[in-house]
Amino acid sequence: MRFQDKVVIVTGGNYGIGRGIAQKFGNEGAKIAVVARNQERSDQVVHELNESDIIAKSFKTDLSQEGEVIKLIEDVIKEFGQIDILVNNAGLGSQNSGVVPTDPPGKRWELFRGSNMDSTYFMCAHALSHLSKQSNSTIINISSTATFHGNWGLYGAAKAGVEGMTRSFAAEGALYGIRVNAISPGWIETSPEQTANAQGDTGGYWAMPPSLLNRMGTPEEIANTAAFLASNESSFITGQTLIVDGGLMIMDYPSMSSLETVGHRVFSHSK
Repeated sequence: MRFQDKVVIVTGGNYGIGRGIAQKFGNEGAKIAVVARNQERSDQVVHELNESDIIAKSFKTDLSQEGEVIKLIEDVIKEFGQIDILVNNAGLGSQNSGVVPTDPPGKRWELFRGSNMDSTYFMCAHALSHLSKQSNSTIINISSTATFHGNWGLYGAAKAGVEGMTRSFAAEGALYGIRVNAISPGWIETSPEQTANAQGDTGGYWAMPPSLLNRMGTPEEIANTAAFLASNESSFITGQTLIVDGGLMIMDYPSMSSLETVGHRVFSHSK
């Protein structure tokens, strides 16, 4: 197994893509730290992993708060003794942000920045010294193809920041033999709501197919990509963002200019 006795932190590991990544690395011998704010769902994932004879523990953390990230790293080291692989999957998308276009711009940006950019930065910055103690250690950040579409507003802008940090930390991590890459998923089937949007049940823009392959991706397909990037099979790859979208980015999508609420646009303002 490629990750036997490796210690892997998976943020946002209690749901969707993160859950699939935790399962994949666990199946290949890794010990898993499942990190999320929702303790109940995290505990459920850990229970499922344990049932499969995978060593795992849940850690409740608000990753947008640097103090909590510092404590998380300390707790993982105390529990497992080391960190070999960090997967920064935690983040907040436009569909489940909890904010509305009439909220003050500062509130909207603080939420998207904190959940996507701050969390990734704090985790990378505070895990780096521990990753440097291991051989072949890696960081994988989860971005989004929303970075290519201005219509996704603050979410796309925050994920573009994640990709910028990926390159920046790749340069810094290279001094210690740490590789840092990102994955940019397209439409991934993580919930009934996500499926309804991508399949056009809501009409309009979403009536387009979710990919050239005429289907959504699965969390397992993103997990397989993460495992590749964390393995020695990708030993000469760093500072890259790998798009995994079933050909979505080369499709000719129509304008979304009429959908004023999607992604809470960068330039939208309070009324």
